[in-house]
Amino acid sequence: MILRFIALNALASSLVLPALAEERPRPPVARTEPKTVQIHGDTLADEYAWMRRKGTPEVEAHLHAERAWALAFMRPTEALQEKLYDEMLGRIQQTDTNVPYLSRGYFYYSRTEEGKQYPIYARRKGALEAPEQVILDVNLLAAGKPFMSVRALKVSPDGNLLAYSTDETGFRQYTLRVKDLRDGTHGEEAIPRVTAVEWAEDGRTLFYGVEHPQTKRSHQVFRHTLGATRDDLVYDEKDERFSVWVSKSRDRKYLFLEAGSLTSSEVRYWPADSPGATPRLIAAREPEHEYDVEHRDGTFWIRTNDQGRNFRLVTAPAADPSRANWKEVLPHRDAVMLAGVLLFQDFSVIFEREGGLPHLGVTDLRSGAWHRVEFPEAAYQAAPAENPEFETKRFRLAYQSPITPYSVYDYDPVTRERMLLKEKAVLGGYDRSRYAVELTRATAADGAQVPIWMVYRKDLRKRGAGGNPALLYAYGSYGSSGAASFDSDVLSLLDRGVIYAEAYVRGGGELGKTWHDDGRMMKKRNTFTDFIAAAEHLVAAGYTGRDRLAAMGGSAGGLLMGAVANMRPDLFKVIVSYVPFVDVINTMLDETLPLTVGEFEEWGNPKIAEQFRYMRSYSP
Repeated sequence: MILRFIALNALASSLVLPALAEERPRPPVARTEPKTVQIHGDTLADEYAWMRRKGTPEVEAHLHAERAWALAFMRPTEALQEKLYDEMLGRIQQTDTNVPYLSRGYFYYSRTEEGKQYPIYARRKGALEAPEQVILDVNLLAAGKPFMSVRALKVSPDGNLLAYSTDETGFRQYTLRVKDLRDGTHGEEAIPRVTAVEWAEDGRTLFYGVEHPQTKRSHQVFRHTLGATRDDLVYDEKDERFSVWVSKSRDRKYLFLEAGSLTSSEVRYWPADSPGATPRLIAAREPEHEYDVEHRDGTFWIRTNDQGRNFRLVTAPAADPSRANWKEVLPHRDAVMLAGVLLFQDFSVIFEREGGLPHLGVTDLRSGAWHRVEFPEAAYQAAPAENPEFETKRFRLAYQSPITPYSVYDYDPVTRERMLLKEKAVLGGYDRSRYAVELTRATAADGAQVPIWMVYRKDLRKRGAGGNPALLYAYGSYGSSGAASFDSDVLSLLDRGVIYAEAYVRGGGELGKTWHDDGRMMKKRNTFTDFIAAAEHLVAAGYTGRDRLAAMGGSAGGLLMGAVANMRPDLFKVIVSYVPFVDVINTMLDETLPLTVGEFEEWGNPKIAEQFRYMRSYSP
């Protein structure tokens, strides 16, 4: 919500109130204190390294000065800000309940109450009409604390215990606790820096990952038995490129311990009802080989990119799943990315991406019949929803588009019947028929076709005459796929005549692994030139004009914003860059920072001369 709010205010301050520009206050100027680094014959000067001394009076004073300047700069739009806030809040149904899902005899759900900031997690035993049992009220956890976030929420197989983790600082370091759902008491557990959590089937043993206190890499997995005085180290990952986590197969037969970098992975497994067993390796890690595993009926189903970047699907007997026994079920396809596999007793659901759009394919495992689930709109997001039960006749999917609110369906794989369980309410008289979604493509300099989806009011004025105000967003890193999803806050843009657009630039995963490969490491500049091509396409086609086009991106997308600001400042009226990753060289030279070593496979290692030169060529 806040990011759309910032973007609209940036548009308003530049497009609506240009006459006030000369009256605005000047920003504070940080003092310089050069710090130099010698590398590959070059001298790098960082004049603001002193700002890394977080918490010192000087740094705090400068941050307060910048905030004061920002507030003063935006003061002419205060009335608009208040109006926008009221609009956005007014579309939210604050008292709401999500769709319950069945797991081991209980219907689980979360709900929100008006005036309360956090969700309430609850369940009902056996039937939706049964009495409600609140298993965790996050509002009570947050009382008296400046921040609260809950991550792991795992109920024990017998339904008696809840393992959950909380962060009270905002640093994303979570502490694991165990609550007895029979009487509401807590055990003595208060395990710090916990990542993934999973129960063994005995209901007394927990496996959990732990992150390194400095780099935040999840590097160890422990076994915890309730009432024990110490926990057993199950696995310790020494390679700083790799992180580790634990999970359980959907049929609850096996536990998995996966170690993965950005380009390689390996999986170990052991029976979920034998928590003391030694994990066995399926296939040793190899450069550029990624795979993940599921289980059904004595067989492992393995998604692997050993024969192509977009993955294929193989099976192997659980008794000996070594690579010699892998049998192909679904071959690699150059144009289709196999993104995931969901196994049920009688059918499977595969999650694919093709042409920038997600697809769900359903296979009857008894007959082998296959079909794709059909979706009606030009740009949309579709994915499996909560499906904890393995033996079921239906699967649950979530669907949305830029004009269709988040909707949950039950889907029958045999009849192909789709039953709408709930569509998220949008208050304030929202009428989707007033808006249109359009999919177009820009041609990059090397001929690559860059997908762009747009949403706008149908009564938008005709193209030409400089077009309409537009906001173009992109991310484009780590193979992360964008989503043509619904955001009620964007309506405040659309109703003011603004086009909202997202570009699927290279470096993302929207068109498969090769799309990611073509926008990372020594091809990272494609991410920036694709975004420029997308902006130029919107201008050339008459959707917008350079004097009314805004760009937005955050984190790695903030790097994108910094790069295009330097490469083509003439193309954008406004650039919104939030939590931007822009000091690429200094950041990647510091291996004590969180995530640095693991991301050598995304950005490169500046200690390698060739990679240093390339990174420096684009670093904002």
